[in-house]
Amino acid sequence: MNISISVVIPTYNRSTVVRRAIDSVLAQTTQPDEIIVVDDGSADDTANHLHRHYGERIKIIQQNNQGVSAARNRGIDASRGNWIALLDSDDEWMENKLTLQLDVAANDDSCVLCHTDEIWIRNGTHLNQMNKHKKSGGDIFKNCLPLCVISPSSALIKKTVFNRIGQFDESLPACEDYDLWLRICAEYQTHHIPQPLLIKYGGHEDQLSKKHWGMDRFRIKALKNLLATASLTNTQRQLTLNMLEKKTIILLKGAIKHNNRRLSDECCSILQQHNLAIPDSIQC
Repeated sequence: MNISISVVIPTYNRSTVVRRAIDSVLAQTTQPDEIIVVDDGSADDTANHLHRHYGERIKIIQQNNQGVSAARNRGIDASRGNWIALLDSDDEWMENKLTLQLDVAANDDSCVLCHTDEIWIRNGTHLNQMNKHKKSGGDIFKNCLPLCVISPSSALIKKTVFNRIGQFDESLPACEDYDLWLRICAEYQTHHIPQPLLIKYGGHEDQLSKKHWGMDRFRIKALKNLLATASLTNTQRQLTLNMLEKKTIILLKGAIKHNNRRLSDECCSILQQHNLAIPDSIQC
């Protein structure tokens, strides 16, 4: 099997932190065919900083600030490889990540997405992951419904997958990865390496989870889009409806508690549109 890998790193105002990510790619025991850094309108001179430090070893694409999804999509569009390895600019790979993932891809023609376990570090402290974050392979569609169970930075994805199911949804300011994994896992099985090959660093102020309140707002939109566009099996459709009902009711209760009439009306409309149950205690 002819495998070529393009690494896509989106970045925004992380001119120094992104070097840790790039260095972890350059330290891989199996080198990718290209490293693409998409500078999403940074104001900290990221592009010149990286040009001076890395020269021709990386390809830098600059665009106006459009968000992480647009940056990833721009990198995917510009890539030459037939596999895409995503890496967020605040994360770091173990040196044998690509080697182990390539072994999986090369020895199983059915492989279209391979992800790995990971280590979490927040504000310098190692965090233990809860069971709900446990990674797995195979048919994981059901596991993808409650929350994101694949980290973009751990994923190696066959490029033809994007041609079939589309790229990151640029209209989502957050949970764009949740949306993508749902669409992929509704169609494909995944492969999983039960070994931590990624270090995820958290706790900094520019994380999307800190910038946006009520993340389930975006997951609900992703679930609605999935029901409207994807060719789901009957079982997948019912599981999706069940999760949409659960998340919408939780958001609705929060909206009522905080006297957010606009949001509560929106939640009621979603439940009614999809013929989902509205608790007797709630007036819509």
